Amino acid sequence: MTAPPSAIPISWSHIPPGSAWWMYAIVVAVLAFHIGGGSVAIVSGYGAVLMRKGAELHRKLGKVFVIAMLVMAAFGTVLSVEINQPGNIGGGILAAYLVLTGVMTIRQKPATVGRFEKAIVLLPLGVSALFLAWGIQSTRNGGALNGFGSPLYYTFSGLAALFAALDMRMILSGGVSGIQRIRRHLWRMCVGLFFASGSFFLGQQKVMPKIMHGSPVLWVLALAPLGFMIYWLIRTRRKGKQLPALAGIA
Repeated sequence: MTAPPSAIPISWSHIPPGSAWWMYAIVVAVLAFHIGGGSVAIVSGYGAVLMRKGAELHRKLGKVFVIAMLVMAAFGTVLSVEINQPGNIGGGILAAYLVLTGVMTIRQKPATVGRFEKAIVLLPLGVSALFLAWGIQSTRNGGALNGFGSPLYYTFSGLAALFAALDMRMILSGGVSGIQRIRRHLWRMCVGLFFASGSFFLGQQKVMPKIMHGSPVLWVLALAPLGFMIYWLIRTRRKGKQLPALAGIA
């Protein structure tokens, strides 16, 4: 199907025949930023979680990861809006939100709440409300909306609401400090990485060799960030195993 003239083309097939060269340039640029950002985010993210926390290499890889995730999320959200894929819209917005709040948890002084924390909580609240409205609309429309079932909308609405609730608890308690500050940073960065790895290894199998389709290896690579998260959360909880300060990661 050919995209309407007002739409941003998102692949070669969306470009009307005889289009100007700059239309092709847009496609190449948008896809390059999205795919390139995602690839760099996955590699740097895996590297960061494997490094000793607080080490120089961990901080450098963390900086690369944050920038790459924001690039991937921004262009991915634009593409998802264009092709009407609600799941990727929610994933892109929440991935950026998790990474930003994960970084600011370390940059912010312990036991303090700044303007950023008070403002950013509106983002997951907005996403939750939007997907709840889509879910209700989907339910009234026979259980589907824009080709997606109600569970997808309610799942993203619930996730966003959970993130917002955790933020509100942190704000009302006056911020986080000590090991809780590190744990908040860890799980948010790991979940953000999972959004990227799951989207690529499970959602983009069509671009991989057929022999890899459905391979358990792809599931392992996709779910690895959650495994890393569980490992570090358990390790930081053990008495006497507190990790060094992570200030300066972003």
